[in-house]
Amino acid sequence: MDRMKDKVCVVTGGARGIGRAIVDRFAEEGARMVFAIDVNPAAFPELEAGRKNVRGASINVTDTEGIKNFVDSVLAEFGHIDALVNNAGITRDALIQKMTDDDWAAVIAVNLTGVFKMTRAIAPSMMENGKGTIVSIASVVGLDGNIGQSNYEAAKGGIVAMTKGWAKEFARKGAKVRVNSVSPGYCRTPMIETVPEKVLEPIIAKTPLGRLAMPIDIANAVLFLSSEESDFITGQVLRVDGGLVL
Repeated sequence: MDRMKDKVCVVTGGARGIGRAIVDRFAEEGARMVFAIDVNPAAFPELEAGRKNVRGASINVTDTEGIKNFVDSVLAEFGHIDALVNNAGITRDALIQKMTDDDWAAVIAVNLTGVFKMTRAIAPSMMENGKGTIVSIASVVGLDGNIGQSNYEAAKGGIVAMTKGWAKEFARKGAKVRVNSVSPGYCRTPMIETVPEKVLEPIIAKTPLGRLAMPIDIANAVLFLSSEESDFITGQVLRVDGGLVL
């Protein structure tokens, strides 16, 4: 398959879970290079093993200087970045009366400001090249809310708003830079492993398709929005939730 043939791609939070699945799909679909950004480099040897078109990069998405240095090095080597996937995210859940300032700030910094900083660093080069795709991972929580996730829902809702604004901003001079977001439902990732099955069972019961998402489900949606198959789609939010919210 070659839906990402010759494309240079950047995936944040790319070492595990949804990010890892996205990296794998891009690599399988013929990407020239996929950079898997993650704060923890422990998984990089396994990620890169046997593949010449995957590289790990240990970068914090809140580190402005580190992001700039990384982007400059990629552009110096390859001349362009074709696809950015903003996937890195954390949770610090608590009811509002128990949510600390640090809980709020940490989630906003990674999940919202990190998306802004990565996009700010890469989008201008896409506009100069006249094309590119940006897909940010939002959440059904950012669209519909959830108890005990004020910080997470604010960040994910912000991603949806920025997606719509950027779709207009990045194409205003004729550049074919498309910006979309994917809003997963509950997905079996390392982030959800701490949630007891008894909590997940009612969610599965309410989901028409009868299961939680798997990382590959989200990765396939991101692949579609990052490929030329979605060439006339921008500013959209694609739910991948098995019908959880209808």
